[in-house]
Amino acid sequence: MKLLLLGPLELRVAGTGMDLGQPRRQAVLAALAADTGRPVTLETLVDRVWDGDPPDAARSVVYSHISRLRRLLDEAAVREGGGAAARPPIRLGKISGGYLLEADDDAVDLARFRSLVARGREPLYPDAERAGHLEEALRLWRGAPLPGLSGAWAERMRTAWNQERIEAAVAWAQTCLRQGGPERVPELLRPLLADHPLSEQLAAILMRSLAAVGSTTDALHVYTRIRQQLADELDLPPGPELRSAYEELPSGTAARKRQAPPPRAVPAPAQLPMDVSNFTGRDAQLADLTRALIPGAGANGATAAVVSAVSGTAGVGKTALAVHWAHRSRHAFPDGQLYVDLRGYDPQRPVSAAQALTGFLTALGVLRQEIPLRLEDRAARYRTALDGRRLLVVLDNAASAAQVRHLLPGSPDCRTLITSRDSLGALVSVNGAHRVVLDAFSGTDSLALLRALIGERIDAERSAAADLADQCARLPLALRVAAELVLSRPAEPLARLVAELHDHQRRLDLLDSGDDPRAAVRAVFSWSYARLAELPARLFRLLGLYPGPDTDAHAAAALAGESVEAVRRALDLLARAHLLNRTAAGRYGMHDLLRVYAAELAAGHDPAAEREAALTRLLDHCLAASAAAMDVLYPAERHLRPAVERTGTGLPPLRTADEARAWLAAAQSTLVALCSRTEEPGPSGHTVRIATTLHRHYERSGHYTDALTVHTHALRAARSVGDVRGEADVLVCLGAVHRRLGDYDSAQQLHDIALALCRRIGYAAGEARHLTNVGVLHELRGRYREAAEQHERAVALFRSVGDAPGEADVLNNLGIVLELLEDFEASVERYERALELYRAVDHPLGEASALGNLGILVARLGDHAAAARHFERALTLFRRLANAAGTGHALSNLGNALSGLGRHEEAAGRQREALDLFRRIGERYGETGALNGLGEALLGLGRAAEALAAHAEALEIAREIDEQEEQARAHVGAAAVLRGGEPEEADARLREALDLYEALGSPRAEEVRGMLDAG
Repeated sequence: MKLLLLGPLELRVAGTGMDLGQPRRQAVLAALAADTGRPVTLETLVDRVWDGDPPDAARSVVYSHISRLRRLLDEAAVREGGGAAARPPIRLGKISGGYLLEADDDAVDLARFRSLVARGREPLYPDAERAGHLEEALRLWRGAPLPGLSGAWAERMRTAWNQERIEAAVAWAQTCLRQGGPERVPELLRPLLADHPLSEQLAAILMRSLAAVGSTTDALHVYTRIRQQLADELDLPPGPELRSAYEELPSGTAARKRQAPPPRAVPAPAQLPMDVSNFTGRDAQLADLTRALIPGAGANGATAAVVSAVSGTAGVGKTALAVHWAHRSRHAFPDGQLYVDLRGYDPQRPVSAAQALTGFLTALGVLRQEIPLRLEDRAARYRTALDGRRLLVVLDNAASAAQVRHLLPGSPDCRTLITSRDSLGALVSVNGAHRVVLDAFSGTDSLALLRALIGERIDAERSAAADLADQCARLPLALRVAAELVLSRPAEPLARLVAELHDHQRRLDLLDSGDDPRAAVRAVFSWSYARLAELPARLFRLLGLYPGPDTDAHAAAALAGESVEAVRRALDLLARAHLLNRTAAGRYGMHDLLRVYAAELAAGHDPAAEREAALTRLLDHCLAASAAAMDVLYPAERHLRPAVERTGTGLPPLRTADEARAWLAAAQSTLVALCSRTEEPGPSGHTVRIATTLHRHYERSGHYTDALTVHTHALRAARSVGDVRGEADVLVCLGAVHRRLGDYDSAQQLHDIALALCRRIGYAAGEARHLTNVGVLHELRGRYREAAEQHERAVALFRSVGDAPGEADVLNNLGIVLELLEDFEASVERYERALELYRAVDHPLGEASALGNLGILVARLGDHAAAARHFERALTLFRRLANAAGTGHALSNLGNALSGLGRHEEAAGRQREALDLFRRIGERYGETGALNGLGEALLGLGRAAEALAAHAEALEIAREIDEQEEQARAHVGAAAVLRGGEPEEADARLREALDLYEALGSPRAEEVRGMLDAG
């Protein structure tokens, strides 16, 4: 006969559970068993069972339950012994003022657990015996304690007992480690940490045990995951014990290989730029990198370092070496290659670690919406994504160790190759990086490169060729630029060209130190630049001012104020002269040395007014191209965007949605860099207009990190020039991004600030936009009446200024809220009016949204066939618009309607399509709705266990994002599954749903009451 509390409450006789009766009786039994062997007063019992708010008849109810429990225990003792027992194993007696539950030593699992733990902590016992007692204690647990009991006392007991369990587990694991038996620890600790993911004690000892068996990769994964959760849920860094466990991890331990595939199928990243043509020499350095970075390449078959740093002066060929080696060694990294040019010595803005991580995470298959905002969190997510992959990371042109610190993988399966002019001593000393120092070419290698570039002419004029190599300081970059000049003048003897370069170098005012190899590089640049015609020379200078990593012909034409055709010819000429390099199709980049040189030329040659005019033309072009792309993607919202004039130099092809998206993706870095120049005179107005133009793109595409950067700079720009209306418009954008990120409080604060501004300047349309955004926030938090009030005010304001699309949008939102309040007639009227307005202004996106919402309403009223027709039409429109979020919701809604028609197999298929789509775009709200819909369809198919699991996952996500409507729906769905076998648990879930609906003020509370009354 056993009374079990460490899991579901059970009374077992001969291995069979006995019926304990209704939940209140179970609560009385648990309240007594928690103090086995100690008296419990009647007042304490009442307080534990009713949480300090007992009914008038509480004492009588307790007397009744005590009487039934005595009979139950007597019956159990009879079954146990086959007859009346002289001394039952568990006894319930009356004492003065209360009751006493007594039990034999092993009869109550909680008492047994505590007894075993006490023995396991006894220092006089040897470690092996202590470990045995502790392990026996831990194996008494069957899950979360008292899961069927609600109330504050039960919750306190769960918390306290779980902590006892954690402390016992930690003590057991420590004993195992001391004994030299760490291999047994993960089996018990992994599921316990899954139940208590914020327990630093558990995580630290699990990490140590994994490291002890050689699973360093697994230990790093544990650390990365809990650090992310501590930051996300508690806004705390790891504590001392957890940090200590992390720092103790052996960097050289061979980790178990395990695959950690990305959450969705994505191709292995292949980001290496083109290999350099005619790569020459560097055999020793290539072999050195191979020994350091490829496992098994060394003599002893081991790899001593996972980071290699190639350092050397500017123009010495660091990037060429790294990229050439990486291409040659691709076979060693089957999971892909990541590459970023950090532009550490760029005269504009170097690439930050945060920007680089965004690119890497996207390439690794992490959705942009899931990329954390904080740098530390982003770096942890990056290391998690790399865990278990054999992958090469190339960090090119790093300025310092600090710039790359967050970009270093945590997994020993990855290799990192860094190039820098800096020696990166901190990486060598702290991270054990392997250093490769690159010097200028030898004379032999210099001549070999010139021969590869120029041909046999080098052999015929060997002495002049050697002089040319010396004047180029034997630096590969200078040699390539000089070789192109030689090829452009085939009739002139090489000696004459060398003399010309020597004379040019002597006359040029270069660096003070004649021994500085950069002087030779700049002399070659100057020699090459002096041969350029007027337009290529001017374009070269202006490209030194360009803020992005690369450009296309249209942006370069805007910068120069020339025709696209002329500029394209100039760009090709500069590329042939090695003053530019081709990147992606149709785009051109520039070596940072050349960028510095070009910017210096511009500063000395072009007046400040002309330089500023060039950047203004570039801003005009980027704004016009952004507006054109948005007009293709979101034509019905043109009226919401600022008016933009077309530029004289023309725009790139932006005729289709694919072309528009491709241009936005390629120009993204340039747009962010331009908007970041708000502290400089001139661009403030452009920044505000670019931000408000791209608002919908950022919101729908999930580029939330870039959106926050651009919108924050735009807000600063508007405030710097006193543009109150621009400030109000940008605050719409910022508020929407914070709402999408689930930060409702910040979104509300931003909209409140903006509303005050709009009212102060009489900006009615802006006030209406902020009011409806506040209404959406209220709706998401379940405050439907407040939401309806805000939307009604917004409708009136939009109507007063004649903004039909704006009015339709708010009517659509208002219809949703009125439907939630079960004012169905008013809801239908708002939806139909919104549809009329959308069709009148040719707004297919709005029409699709209103059709979807109308479908939800008619389904609620029982007409599932009509609902399905509305959803099918909405789905067609959303797919035509390539609107992923809208497509997902239309699929999920259609699945709900099909479930209502009894077509459960089709319904489940639609919900799975929606679920996959929501997970790919990172929309958590849609994900929880699709999971609930899937659970309902699976129940219709008779697959109860799968249905319950779907509702459980939906509930978890809904709680994470504070979405109470879907929480309640998940409880109702779970209750429907449980009704057949666990009616009491089903009622408990319905009561949870009822509490949520009542808190929301939702009329659906009445439906749930009806379910409870029906039993």
